[in-house]
Amino acid sequence: MVRLAALGSRWRIPRVSGLPSHPPTAERSLVTRLRLPLRRVAVGLLVGATVLLASCAPPDPAAESTAPTNRSWSEITQAAQGQNVSLWMWGGDPAGNAYVDDELVPAAREAGVRLRRVPVADTKDAVNRVLTEVQAGTDDGEVDLVWVNGDNFATVQQAEGWRCEWAGDLPNADLLDPDDPLVSTDFGVRTRGCESPWHKAQFTFVYDADRVAEPPTSMEGLLRWAEQHPGRFTYPAPPDFTGSVFLRQVLYATSGGVDEVPLTYTEEAFEKLAPSTYQRLEALEPTLWREGETYPREIAALDQLFADGQVDFTMTYGPATLDGLVADGTFPESTRALTLDEGTVGNASFLAIPVTSGQSEGAMVVANLALSAEQQARKADPDVWGQFTVLDSSRLTPSQQRVFEDLAQSPVVPPYEELSKNAQPELGPQWVPALDEGWRRQVLGSR
Repeated sequence: MVRLAALGSRWRIPRVSGLPSHPPTAERSLVTRLRLPLRRVAVGLLVGATVLLASCAPPDPAAESTAPTNRSWSEITQAAQGQNVSLWMWGGDPAGNAYVDDELVPAAREAGVRLRRVPVADTKDAVNRVLTEVQAGTDDGEVDLVWVNGDNFATVQQAEGWRCEWAGDLPNADLLDPDDPLVSTDFGVRTRGCESPWHKAQFTFVYDADRVAEPPTSMEGLLRWAEQHPGRFTYPAPPDFTGSVFLRQVLYATSGGVDEVPLTYTEEAFEKLAPSTYQRLEALEPTLWREGETYPREIAALDQLFADGQVDFTMTYGPATLDGLVADGTFPESTRALTLDEGTVGNASFLAIPVTSGQSEGAMVVANLALSAEQQARKADPDVWGQFTVLDSSRLTPSQQRVFEDLAQSPVVPPYEELSKNAQPELGPQWVPALDEGWRRQVLGSR
């Protein structure tokens, strides 16, 4: 039986699968399993997302009428004064936590809003809380803002649990390119103004140039390299976010490219395309680290294997954080980001407001601050968080452009424009659980 490496709780590099992390400080080096208060955990366990989707009633019209989108921005900011906004976000990324606490919270305070970060072990905890409150008809719930994307966004949207048609009304939304698909869609789903872009991500493979003299230049080339170098490559087990996107990357490669894979999930497309992906990964398995008998449970575990020299590759959705990992000695100086000829998957993450929030004006103020050139530049600084901006540089003032231009150039990571060349789109959200479950049955359960 193939086993998962149950070592994630002691790995010292708290990297997130898909929501990029920052190099940890000594005090923030342990990956911990963050736990919600018992009452919240019980709700999440008792109410599954599938059941909730079937049983959630549409949002209370009274709650919908409190949506702030039909008021002027000055009226919204006035109503936001003194509001307490709870931002629920994955809490395993020390740099992301520090950015919110040290940068965004003070900025919100200056704007008259008290922002509180609520760490969760998994974004699905926030999703289940929102769906529970929607079902209960709550109009002043515990969740005011959620860091979200992908199937988590789609799950709540299907239940009509997000406030919509507000994101485009934010003053700083004028700094976005409306024709940029990464900010107007989320895993192929139109956002409809139900969430405000926060930052972009580009899936990137990472290698040690001292140990990999001639790195591969394609996805299939990387898989062949792994077969030719037994024990020197592995990947996180889906549904870890990074393991999941690795799976989608292999799907594109084994299907003949992005044009051969429909973005919208159908059982017909899955049954046609997924088997070759699983067959390729089954063939790869004996040459993986520990002969594929065990997989890293999460990206933090794979990062630790790379840091310890046990494997020659890792992978990340936040390549801008690599400089810090090299600078603090976690990763070797020979660490380099790998670009593939056919490109890699790119996406964005967002901030969304539930219909059950009674602090929606304050949440809008926070989302607008998060979209400002000042906050986006701070967040893009590798020494702060290292997240790629969602802003369109042509819409910035010359002084704002210079702030981004003055960010340190990396010897480890190419510019975003190079990393995102030939960027591949995210598949629709229904693809993600289907592929993950198929991997569990066909690859993990094959021995």
